[in-house]
Amino acid sequence: MSKNKKYLLVVEDDKGLQGQLRWAFEDFEVVISEDREGAIAQLRRVQPGVVLLDLGLPPDPGGVTEGLATLREVLSLTPEVKVIVVTGDNDRANAVKAISLGAYDFYQKPADPEILALIVERAYQVYELELENRRLQQYQQESPLAGIIASSPQMLNVCRTVEKVAPTDITTLLLGASGTGKERFAQALHALSGRAKQKIVAINCAAIPENLLESELFGYEKGAFTGASQQTIGKIEYANGGTLFLDEIGDLPLELQAKLLRFLQERVVERVGGRKEIPVDVRIICATHQNLQEHIKDGRFREDLYYRISEITINIPPLKDREGDALVIGKALLKRFNSELKQAVKGFDQGALDAIQAYEWPGNVRELESRIKRAIIMTDGSYITADDLELAVADAAPQPLNLKQIREAAEQKAIRHALVMANNNITDAANALGVTRPTLYNMLEKYGLKN
Repeated sequence: MSKNKKYLLVVEDDKGLQGQLRWAFEDFEVVISEDREGAIAQLRRVQPGVVLLDLGLPPDPGGVTEGLATLREVLSLTPEVKVIVVTGDNDRANAVKAISLGAYDFYQKPADPEILALIVERAYQVYELELENRRLQQYQQESPLAGIIASSPQMLNVCRTVEKVAPTDITTLLLGASGTGKERFAQALHALSGRAKQKIVAINCAAIPENLLESELFGYEKGAFTGASQQTIGKIEYANGGTLFLDEIGDLPLELQAKLLRFLQERVVERVGGRKEIPVDVRIICATHQNLQEHIKDGRFREDLYYRISEITINIPPLKDREGDALVIGKALLKRFNSELKQAVKGFDQGALDAIQAYEWPGNVRELESRIKRAIIMTDGSYITADDLELAVADAAPQPLNLKQIREAAEQKAIRHALVMANNNITDAANALGVTRPTLYNMLEKYGLKN
């Protein structure tokens, strides 16, 4: 399903009228169903913005009972969809009843394609405006994305990418070190998608024993193996209509990689011990902290599967590379844990602020969260100190704000890097830095870098 297309669901059992309506809406992808069961299936599959619903449906084509029941079910599943009911001539009472149940508009037969096309187009415009309004309301919050706290250019760029990717069904791969928030971004991708009202099902491929992982993913039939006392659906099938998040995909065994690849290609699953192919409509998000390219070279990960799961790849930078984010996140966590733990810590002292900025955070946000939570509990004062955070004095070296100091620190770092790359050859290092040899000698003496 492509979110760039405008979908119109027509629920009509008259074959002749079906054909007429199919070609009456040039700007829409028209899908047809002729009864309630088919309409609900198509509703889940294409998520239309507008539904054109004939109230006279089988098994009650002469009445409106089935049509009104279909209307109720459609609106209970997707309240945002605009339903236009089509009634028989002089059947205004049932049209009014349908409006009272939540239908957007009604149209009485016989059908005039041009007028009907105008009504449908207007309904779709209202649907899009309401959808955009809901998205704007969702974005009017402190965080750039729900559950994501960030202010650095690096992370804001990631958030913008997520916003662009989320409305599509494209398979997405999240790459980042442990503790960088890959699961939070998976949840954000789901929350901003057309599947937001459906389930997001997560499975950690590294946390489940290899001999159980296949049945966990694909399910199993009764009697498939010892202990299989009943038919059980797998996580993929359970996520039907929603999103499946495969965390630590780099730990997926090779045998299951082949089976997952087949699912991604065919979009059908076979339960363990079964022969029936079961179609599944699901959006796939994968994540790993491992280098999949290295795994491919080592024969531990299939290259064809890699290209299937990485239609879009989003790299989440470590906390140490997010300018200013450690402090922003730290202050937000302090506020949250104060509430959860019923504490009244006022903030961080200057030493703690310097420590948070200077520390490398090898455990990323997860480590920051753990240290702050422990500090709130253990501190004896109103302000958290570097000691409360258990950060060494060396870690707490203050960051200069003076422009001259910042420039000099950057120059020293660049000179050291150039010397390493040039194997301490002064001429090559000077050329790399774009300065003369005498200038480089002067800078080496100035910063005490001469051997």
